[in-house]
Amino acid sequence: MKIETKVAKFDEPLYLESGRILEEFELVYETYGQLNADKSNVIVICHALAGSHHVAGRYADEAKPGWWDKFIGDGKAIDTRKYFVICSNNIGSTFGSTNALSIDPSTQEEYRLKFPILTVSDIVKAQMRLYDSLGITNAKAVIGGSMGGMQAICYSIEFPDFAEHVFAMATTAYTRPWAIAINKIAIESIRHDPIFKDGHYAKDDLFARGLPGLAIGRMAGLIAYLSPTLFNQKFGREYSRTDGLYELFGRFEVERYLEYNAYSFPKIFDPLSYLYICKTMNIFDAGRNKDKLEDSFDKVTCKLHLISFKDDMLFFPEEMEEIRDIMIKLGRGDQVTYKMVDSQSGHDSFLVEVDKFDDYVVDILENK
Repeated sequence: MKIETKVAKFDEPLYLESGRILEEFELVYETYGQLNADKSNVIVICHALAGSHHVAGRYADEAKPGWWDKFIGDGKAIDTRKYFVICSNNIGSTFGSTNALSIDPSTQEEYRLKFPILTVSDIVKAQMRLYDSLGITNAKAVIGGSMGGMQAICYSIEFPDFAEHVFAMATTAYTRPWAIAINKIAIESIRHDPIFKDGHYAKDDLFARGLPGLAIGRMAGLIAYLSPTLFNQKFGREYSRTDGLYELFGRFEVERYLEYNAYSFPKIFDPLSYLYICKTMNIFDAGRNKDKLEDSFDKVTCKLHLISFKDDMLFFPEEMEEIRDIMIKLGRGDQVTYKMVDSQSGHDSFLVEVDKFDDYVVDILENK
């Protein structure tokens, strides 16, 4: 599989929904496969909160492959022998695109807390700037899960003629109080961590010590990303063999799992990026500036494919069913499909239980 990682720099200003402007910005992106002569084999992948542009395959020194490697690659559902796959790191994210630690050209200092609030629409608009620069005017499909699914929905509404098919997985049309509450734990944990220093932390401190506030916030996310059934099956009431049952800080295996995964997270993810992305997700509303959600979905002209997961505890299946019902109400039933996967891995099922929906996606792409 041919993998290329590139950086696109844009000097033209990006006008944001908030009224702010990014005078210039950069997008790191990765491509897989070969673009055909008429550029008709493009599939756009949108990543979730902690994801990146590295969606599949391995770098030379990499222990683990890209985050959707089960789904994308030579001979896989999104076959990179057939399709040209492109995934860009979202602006605001920590993996190379313009974010809160980038240099503000007007001050020549890092933005930090002066970085503008971004919306999902802003992220998609920046991606469209990238495709324009590459001469890509249409895509066979846009595919994303979770926050990537929010982006997919934005494509279907705001750029309705761009993609033939849009696949939105494990997502929602607007962020509900439950998900906002989960993010609030992370926001407050980061803000009140003394090492954070109101956004003026030293970068070296983060890599040397990690940021406990970000780790604690990540724990809340991990709980929401999985499911009670999975926790029961995976850990039960197993207790750590190295800890005493009557030690105050002795741990169950589920606690060890949370500690291991959460405290390694600040070593790879910046806390300011996490704060900004949580805000982006919290304010997401496909019906904003409209009297009704229906007014937004009335703009959809592509085929919109909704995939929910039965035990998703972050964005519940009924949230995606609402989108389906709106499309049917609008008389667009022939433009929407809906599949609920009988999942066992919670919200993360779109990443790990690919075998339960990959044939479904292939059949749609091949018009079967």
